[in-house]
Amino acid sequence: QVQLVESGGGLVQPGGSLRLSCVASGSFFSINNMGWYRQAPGKQRELVADITSGDATTYSDSVKGRFTISRDNAKKTVYLQMNSLKPEDTGVYYCQLRRVFPPRDYWGQGTQVTVSS
Repeated sequence: QVQLVESGGGLVQPGGSLRLSCVASGSFFSINNMGWYRQAPGKQRELVADITSGDATTYSDSVKGRFTISRDNAKKTVYLQMNSLKPEDTGVYYCQLRRVFPPRDYWGQGTQVTVSS
């Protein structure tokens, strides 16, 4: 079984920063892609950032230049550094592991991020 545990969420004022962490555990292959999704109340879950097994990164237009996704394979952890946070960044952030061979997706339970003054 693969488990993903997110942490680092909380309440922050606009313009502030947070760093989310997602630790993977269990039995899984090292070749995988990781991503961060978020879901605001009343809205669909959306992709925020993605990082491949080869460390290629992708960001949604709304967070590009403000967020940075990275991974530490030794710690089996993926990070999301969030700077210059805006109220519209508020939502539950979910960590995703996408196994390549064979294809399968795993999700964490989510961590709440609230940006408000």
